[in-house]
Amino acid sequence: MKFLCSLLGLILALAPRTHAAPAAPVADGEQLIYGVSFAIIPGAGRITVTAHNSPDSEGRPFLRVITETETRGLARALLPFNARAESLYDSTTGHLVWFGESSSTRGKEANHSIDFDYVHHTAEYTDSEHDEPRTFDLPPPGEPSDLINCLLLARTWNLVPGDTRDVLVFFEDDFYQLTIHALRYENVDSVMGTQRALLMEPRMDKVPPKGMFKRGQTVKVWIGQDPRRLPLQFEVQFKVGSGLATLNEYHPAAGAAGAPVAPAPAGQK
Repeated sequence: MKFLCSLLGLILALAPRTHAAPAAPVADGEQLIYGVSFAIIPGAGRITVTAHNSPDSEGRPFLRVITETETRGLARALLPFNARAESLYDSTTGHLVWFGESSSTRGKEANHSIDFDYVHHTAEYTDSEHDEPRTFDLPPPGEPSDLINCLLLARTWNLVPGDTRDVLVFFEDDFYQLTIHALRYENVDSVMGTQRALLMEPRMDKVPPKGMFKRGQTVKVWIGQDPRRLPLQFEVQFKVGSGLATLNEYHPAAGAAGAPVAPAPAGQK
């Protein structure tokens, strides 16, 4: 079940450099809930992404994005897993200024956090296994994100097939210089119904592949093409089987038009 932890932990940037603040991946009050399946195991897990405004003690505006993942059903019986990640964005600059994650697998607890310094282009990493924090230089393009928020950001890019975008993604204390490829339009089924979506895939084109990319694993995201431009599906494909996260509940941002969209009760279509 290592593949499932990878899916839940990793699955769940970036516009060309301008003077405008980067967009946030989600807005205040917005919530997206994904059901996760692996191969022949439906209902293997759930990913919930929620955002809310979180000003600091001096009233400066920040946006906090919380991603919670868990195994469920048969998958939980085989491998109980829970994780909670928090991303804190400066609402003035759009920068991710802090990221923290905690997880529990079979009773084993782990946590880590990263503080970003954009003046010195460094990141300070702290985890539960080391007494002292470690400092890393930020590779280009220098606007880091965890993978799921990076893929959520893809909804703001207005890419079309053939376009690419360089991004910087981190997994714990390692940084990956990725290129997101916009491949083609496909029809995707989700709680939003059947919708035209743009398929995107991150690859390590400009530096030697490492980690999951060196092992031949792939990640894909389908971005809906209606005005909400929601990420309808994520997929992590392994050498044997693949894990798929599908949007099955959506709550719009505070003040946004449109009602929440949730799956029909059991037994209804």
